[in-house]
Amino acid sequence: MGDREFFEGDAEIQRQEAAAAGEPLEPRVGPVPKGPPKSKPYTHPAAGWGAAKAVTEFLVDEREVVVGSLEMFKMNQEDSHGFDCPGCAWPDTKGLALDLCENGIKHTSWEMTGKRVTREFFEQHTVSELFEWNDHDLEAQGRLTEPMVYDPETDHYVPISWADAFKLFGDTVRALENPNQASYYTSGRLGNEASFLYSLMARELGTNNQPDCANMCTEAGSRAMLVSLGTGKATVDLKDWESADAVFVMGINAASNAPRMLTPLAQLYREGKQLVHINPQVEAGATRTIIPHEILAMATFHATPTSNLNIQPRSAGDMALMRGIAKATLEMAKTDWRAVDGQFLERCTSGYEEYRRLVEATSWDEIVHQSGVAKEDILKAAAIYREADRSIITWGLGVNQHEHAVDTIREIINVLLLRGNIGREGAGAAPNRGHSNVQGNRTCGVTNAPSKEFLDKLAEVCGIDPPYEEGMDVIGTVEAMDRGDIKVFVGMSGNFALSSPDTRFTYASLRKVDLTVYVSTKLNRSHIVHGKRALILPCLGRTEKDVQAAGLQRISVEDGDSMVHLSQGNRQPASPHLLSEPAVIAGLARAALPDSGTPWEWYVEDYDRIRDTMAKVLYGFEDFNRRVRQPMGFRIEQPARERVFLTPSGRAEFSHAPLPDVVPRDGRLVLGAMRSHDQWNTTIYTDNDRYRGIHNLRTLVFMNGDDMSERGIEEFQPTVITAHAKDGTERTLKGFLAVKHDIPRGVAAGYMPELNQLISISDYSAQSDQPLMKQLNVTIEQDA
Repeated sequence: MGDREFFEGDAEIQRQEAAAAGEPLEPRVGPVPKGPPKSKPYTHPAAGWGAAKAVTEFLVDEREVVVGSLEMFKMNQEDSHGFDCPGCAWPDTKGLALDLCENGIKHTSWEMTGKRVTREFFEQHTVSELFEWNDHDLEAQGRLTEPMVYDPETDHYVPISWADAFKLFGDTVRALENPNQASYYTSGRLGNEASFLYSLMARELGTNNQPDCANMCTEAGSRAMLVSLGTGKATVDLKDWESADAVFVMGINAASNAPRMLTPLAQLYREGKQLVHINPQVEAGATRTIIPHEILAMATFHATPTSNLNIQPRSAGDMALMRGIAKATLEMAKTDWRAVDGQFLERCTSGYEEYRRLVEATSWDEIVHQSGVAKEDILKAAAIYREADRSIITWGLGVNQHEHAVDTIREIINVLLLRGNIGREGAGAAPNRGHSNVQGNRTCGVTNAPSKEFLDKLAEVCGIDPPYEEGMDVIGTVEAMDRGDIKVFVGMSGNFALSSPDTRFTYASLRKVDLTVYVSTKLNRSHIVHGKRALILPCLGRTEKDVQAAGLQRISVEDGDSMVHLSQGNRQPASPHLLSEPAVIAGLARAALPDSGTPWEWYVEDYDRIRDTMAKVLYGFEDFNRRVRQPMGFRIEQPARERVFLTPSGRAEFSHAPLPDVVPRDGRLVLGAMRSHDQWNTTIYTDNDRYRGIHNLRTLVFMNGDDMSERGIEEFQPTVITAHAKDGTERTLKGFLAVKHDIPRGVAAGYMPELNQLISISDYSAQSDQPLMKQLNVTIEQDA
């Protein structure tokens, strides 16, 4: 794909046509482009000077050059002056002075901005007017500064005191016919202490309606690993990454989604280890990199490769690919007994013989057809796996967000089990957590399906009578809103309206709710798409000082490797009217539970008190306050890491699922929604996607060149994308530009949240209940 420019034909056409027809239309998500859209292949290393340049430009735009640069030295540092990056969940590296990345700096600077959203701003703009703004511009107004309540008579948000805001919430909740008419959502930014209090509040109120962002992102992996290994978490840590012989990276755009992963990948390559990337697109992080904190490499522009082999399966073809690696491994074992770990299989696993027969009965033709990968490439990957004594397989949303994702991840575990790559140094399963504390939220109780053991402990220690029936997840909550069964919705951080599937259905459902409450740092779409009554409650950010009665407080977070460590903000709060997340939760809880015996206010005075209670309730948190103050914190005990499998059989369980048919039919394509490089979840920094060579454009669809030719679509031509939902309905987007891309035939891709409009509320996995963000059944045609 050569350098190209185009000047018209983007989704603005659809906006104009719909407006002329009097149809409702969702606002643009990204900012108004600064120039004409451009496409130019990215040929440089990931990170390095490209990242440094992008960060500098971003800091200039945010007017945070000096302060932002200084804050880099405090990000992800273990001493008392360090704060945890509010971005990804990659573990911190001991002794590394600059343990950071481009997206981490952007994410932190976005929070530290000097811009403010005051009561004067809300006086100047009605909510109806703000709805027409793009989402980038909403967030770009800056930090929220005081509690606000929606006034339906004037269509404005107006100031409200904290006491009156809590009272409005408490009065509304106590007036509900039953506690399950409320739902309590959280994103992964909530710290452990706040997560525990939030979970306690919901259960004391009598509901398990606690949906979270994991319902949309990582649920499949947790469910798969729990059944296979008795744990939903990684069995590896950073030391294992350092000593692995081979790493298989599946469905992860490392340079954008987990940039700090590039450091161990580069180091492993230098040591002669093998790196295999498996993804429909060959992303920048799967080519080469310059690590910014490696001064000599930066000075000499010396890049290190980050891959020995790139494999591009069709979307959802990962399970067939893993089955192929297993088949090749078992075929090797017929002449080489060391190809499988017989002793481990006999002592530690269950169901191996049945799995072996299943693999032998699966033909190579079926494996190649379903994976979309040539047999010779599968054999190359299998050879790498066989020759490596210790292998790690890590996967991300590109694996999680499919119909058969649970079966796929169980197949990944099957492959690891064949060679005993569980419970050994340098080997294991490593689900990639894309958000700072999404794993900690779950560990500390935020889930719609809590275990009986957790609820029993909560009842015993906290003296409450928790409900035991399963609550609603994200999909269930949106559907219940539509039915009128959810009257109160609370969102602790995040942007529920924009991140959920079926955008218009979600918007309409939220507007039926009696009261929406959002605890946030910045203005976003969810504040504008609100219930009949609405509260905006501004909270402290991760970078800010949290001073309570006992002095300066620290919170804890859990990274993707189950390490729990402290984080302390060091900046002055953006406004004197901000409360910490634990303080907001305590205020809401006391207002809704005026006679509660839970010492909400006492907990907030000193977070050590919250941690002492958590230590009595949560498995692995014993002696919490002492252990979390150790250098780098502590690792939650991981039985599977020690080859103790908390499954019914007491062994690691092989799965025996047949290969699903994932090949599109009748001229259809499989469309996946993903993030651009210059965004983090629903926060859009710019309309650029540097690593994919896109500038000033988000309303696009990446396509294979042969698929475009077959449909008579020229490059950069506007298209009509029609999604065919499970429930038989269709959703259509017009004007998205076709961009020729190195992607397998039958596969297309574009950006979320723009493409969320195509995902029906019925399009979710029966295995994980996750929306099918990476497996939409679509037709794409020319826009006449």
